[in-house]
Amino acid sequence: MSLDHTLSALADPTRRAIFQRLSGGEARVTDIAGRFPISLNSVSKHIRVLERAGLVRRRVAGREHLLTADRRPLDELAVWVEQTRAFWSDRLDALAALLAQEDHDCKEQP
Repeated sequence: MSLDHTLSALADPTRRAIFQRLSGGEARVTDIAGRFPISLNSVSKHIRVLERAGLVRRRVAGREHLLTADRRPLDELAVWVEQTRAFWSDRLDALAALLAQEDHDCKEQP
């Protein structure tokens, strides 16, 4: 799945709350909807966004729609965050060293 879809899906607090609930185990759509002060239709729209991002899987058993969280997109996000953090950490460390050297050089000049 796309990192953009993952970030977009998790940008909304309702979707994060739905995903958090599903991280604890499978749940029916109606059980999820009952936790929010919004319509079932609105909750269903949030769930579809999470499904498109690959964060939620749906299983149909008769008339029941059961949802589970899928953490794989989070793993991809974690890899990207770590690579980005390492990239900027190295550059900021180099900048700090350069500034420290310049500060040291300025103090030595009369």
